[in-house]
Amino acid sequence: MCGIAGIVRFDPTEIVPEARLVRMRDALRHRGPDDQGVWIAGPVGLAARRLSIIDVAGGHQPMANEDGSVWITYNGELYNHPVLRPQLEARGHRYQTRSDTETILHLYEEEGERCVEQLRGMFAFAIWDRGRRRLLLARDRLGIKPLYYAVTDQELLFGSEIKAILAAGVRVALNESVLPELLATRFIAGEETLFRGIRKLMPGRTLSWSPGDAPQLRRYWRLPMAIDHTPLRLDDRARELRQRLEAAVRSHLMSDVPLGVFLSGGLDSSGIAALMARMVPEPIETFAVGFDDAGANELAYARLLARSVGARHHEVVVSPAQFFAALPRLIWHEDEPIAFPSSVPLYFVSRLAAEQRVKVVLTGEGADELFLGYPWYKVTPWNERLGRVYRALAPRAVRTGIRVAIPSLPAPVRRYARRSFLALEPTPRELVYENFAVFPVTMQQQLLADGLLDGRDPYADELGCFAEAPGGTLERMSHTDLQTYLVELLMKQDQMSMAASVESRVPYLDHELVEYAAALPARVKLRGWQTKVVLREALRDLVPRAILTRRKMGFPVPVGGWLRGPFWPIVDEFVLSPRALGRGFFQPAGLRHLAEEHRAGRAEHGDRLWLLVNLEIWQRIFLDGEEPVPTIMGERSCV
Repeated sequence: MCGIAGIVRFDPTEIVPEARLVRMRDALRHRGPDDQGVWIAGPVGLAARRLSIIDVAGGHQPMANEDGSVWITYNGELYNHPVLRPQLEARGHRYQTRSDTETILHLYEEEGERCVEQLRGMFAFAIWDRGRRRLLLARDRLGIKPLYYAVTDQELLFGSEIKAILAAGVRVALNESVLPELLATRFIAGEETLFRGIRKLMPGRTLSWSPGDAPQLRRYWRLPMAIDHTPLRLDDRARELRQRLEAAVRSHLMSDVPLGVFLSGGLDSSGIAALMARMVPEPIETFAVGFDDAGANELAYARLLARSVGARHHEVVVSPAQFFAALPRLIWHEDEPIAFPSSVPLYFVSRLAAEQRVKVVLTGEGADELFLGYPWYKVTPWNERLGRVYRALAPRAVRTGIRVAIPSLPAPVRRYARRSFLALEPTPRELVYENFAVFPVTMQQQLLADGLLDGRDPYADELGCFAEAPGGTLERMSHTDLQTYLVELLMKQDQMSMAASVESRVPYLDHELVEYAAALPARVKLRGWQTKVVLREALRDLVPRAILTRRKMGFPVPVGGWLRGPFWPIVDEFVLSPRALGRGFFQPAGLRHLAEEHRAGRAEHGDRLWLLVNLEIWQRIFLDGEEPVPTIMGERSCV
């Protein structure tokens, strides 16, 4: 696991300044405290910070092939490295290390840009081919490892995190055009970021550049474009899934340093821990985090699983004050507003693992998207079915009258009616995206300053994925979430764990397992109100019944209650202060009304206020240049 960065100047007579490249590299110090390196050859410079996992002594980067004609800087883990290495040695390649980094180099020598198609793992890397004068950037299929880049008139810059590109002296400017999407979905699904001119290399893509040519993007992998409707029994599907999941977990145990598991108390991470415990001789190390709030604490379930597999279990309890004190620094680590409050406890449990000298942890990320675990997968089919009957039986005039009457209904009834077929049009935009938006477009029209919504569809990227996906609504929702929502969650996973210098691995996202699971029909994943049906069946003999049958909780963070109570001053400072309102993005009266509704308990706007607080703190750190110091309650200057 590493942080990587680099500069390619377009003028071949120029030389990359070493001091500038070192600044980029060392902005990523937290990603690689064990080793560091730079390599410069005229207009090209590569840099790396290293968290040593495989071949601790010999895997220094940037790394060259045998004759120094090809150089690489690489972040990730290649799980089929033990398979590929003997094949490459049989073709005459001489290894100088035991590192999987060298396997990518030799595979590139054989296959060129198509080398990525043989890699099984998580990765982001840059290769400079000196003979061809060619740069290749690559990112893994699911987007487990991040990679950002910027192209100016003079150069191409890249890095594992945006802050590395900023350290090169790139001008910081807000990309206002993506604000509506951020407010609706919490994240930006496409290539753009909140920083104007800085882009993500999207999952499953490569970017290549040679002098005289514009950068070329290529997509080398897609999710399956057909659903497997073979009439197999559920237990047959579950047996096949179990075998594939076991293989994925076993491959993810490749390491020369201690490993652990993050336990949330839910099915997904419990399954990973139970499988891992059967594969290693020593008791596994498990880690869990909770809050000192009985309604937001799942530690009992994590303890239950840890006892059932004989793990050495570790816990940390986070107070609200610790939560908010850490927020500015964690926004700095994430480079953009933190989409989900659960990112903060993820950092604390990562730090706990690091304190126990565990450098690598396995997590359950990805199973919800693959096996239809989220509430919206349950709600949407019912809205579709009941909506068809409703539209068939109720005349248009009646439906219009009911929709007009919904705002005048009592609050509890109104809350559900607004989210139902009574108020929503039967389209993916309304049933799937507008229905579950943080700030739906209808609300943004009332809150945003004039012009910010003009000409930009906040759901364009998601609707594009939805339209291309195979199957019915549920299969399409899953395919879309795997390419959009999950990518944001993976950034949370990567950047919060790397903030503590811990590598996180995601066995559910082994791409061959994903190809199998994504092609399964929805009927084996969701039955009535039960989610993850085939996964539950596959793990039935491993996971305690109390976990196997419990209702999904996600990772509950009571941020709404905190912001309504003793931590209201955070809203007052980062949402309602003259400084925050003075940025001109929102209608001040609308924000005040929303905040006061929440404070008075007349409505629940916790997710909305969380997003607004994060956006303002992000602007103060990255646009205003303030240090990401802890929030201080009761004082006006909180950052």
